[in-house]
Amino acid sequence: MFSHLPLYAGDPILSLQQAYLAEPRADKVNLGIGAYQDENGAIPTLRSVAAVRPVLAADLGPTPYQPIAGSKQYRDLVTELVLGSDRYRKVGERTVAIQSLGGSGALRVGCDLLKRYFPDSQVFISAPSWPNHQAIFEAAGFKVGSYRYFDATTNGVDFDGMLADLQAMPARSIVILHPACHNPTGADLTRDQWDAVIKVIAGRNLLPFLDMAYQGFAEGIDEDGYAVHAMVDAGISLLLSVSFSKTFSLYGERCGALVGVSADADEAKRLLSQMEMSIRANYSSPPTFGGKIIARVLADAALRQDWMDEVGEMRTRMLRMRDRLHAGMKARAPSLNVDYLLSQRGMFSYTGLSAAQVERLRVEHGIYAVNSGRICVSGLRDDNVDRVAAAFAEVMHDPGQD
Repeated sequence: MFSHLPLYAGDPILSLQQAYLAEPRADKVNLGIGAYQDENGAIPTLRSVAAVRPVLAADLGPTPYQPIAGSKQYRDLVTELVLGSDRYRKVGERTVAIQSLGGSGALRVGCDLLKRYFPDSQVFISAPSWPNHQAIFEAAGFKVGSYRYFDATTNGVDFDGMLADLQAMPARSIVILHPACHNPTGADLTRDQWDAVIKVIAGRNLLPFLDMAYQGFAEGIDEDGYAVHAMVDAGISLLLSVSFSKTFSLYGERCGALVGVSADADEAKRLLSQMEMSIRANYSSPPTFGGKIIARVLADAALRQDWMDEVGEMRTRMLRMRDRLHAGMKARAPSLNVDYLLSQRGMFSYTGLSAAQVERLRVEHGIYAVNSGRICVSGLRDDNVDRVAAAFAEVMHDPGQD
């Protein structure tokens, strides 16, 4: 029955994790895996989560199937979070949401819906983008293209190229956008640039699908929602996938949401029904426990504030590691231009490291990064950042420059 199946090569980032675990050196450093690590190199349990999880576990009771769309309380709280309270009250009747299996599940539910009703549309993702974007949409039968995004000469955004590509797209093209903390580059648009993008989306009748997995890791919860808020304020209908894996440190609970903003309440009702149709044909209904944790935290003013403070603490630590890495590299190789490390935001950075340099880091220093040169900044700690800075400077620096 299965003799003709080829072997799946595996996900390169997950394969890198396996290589790291097999590394015998005690001072090895993992900058590859896309999970937030604390100052001890561990995935943390947040205070706000620890406050409610044992209470919920002690009073769990029966666990019947949830509604297809998930808990209404969870969906309402998440929608308010991503839109902001005032905007949610204003546009709530034309906004719907489903509780999804993480951000990937939200993307797939939205993808299946779009394929049913826009079968001839093409999907465009940023160059580069999170690899699973292409995999998810191609698996649903979409043709996936790309738009210019990252400028390798500046390690920032190629905004002119991006805008030109958006303007050239056919109407009803589906555009995948990162509202904040672009994965994998860390290079984000400014607010003025977002305003220009939104004008093109409206003028070209493009279909925006925003993917927000790191809300709060760039500037703050509300600040990182600017692209979503501005698009809603401009009257644009959209889909938004949300993940709480990183911001609640609940990776294995698979907590996310798919939010849809439509033109009016009647359209919203039909949109929700089609989301439910996609879910019913896929996983039928979401799990319970992780969503209960998040809903309990977001519904309690004190716990919600504590969670927002914790997101701020994670953001501040990553900013401090960026500063330390930048300063350490400049001290060792003053001619290196690595200021982009300070302007890139969130968990990830495109360092400019070549695949050959990444290999040198692994072989010579036991430092693991993705071949593209992308690093996870949270893998840096007070006890390893100076060594990483020295190793980066060594492999990136041309002695003839000084």
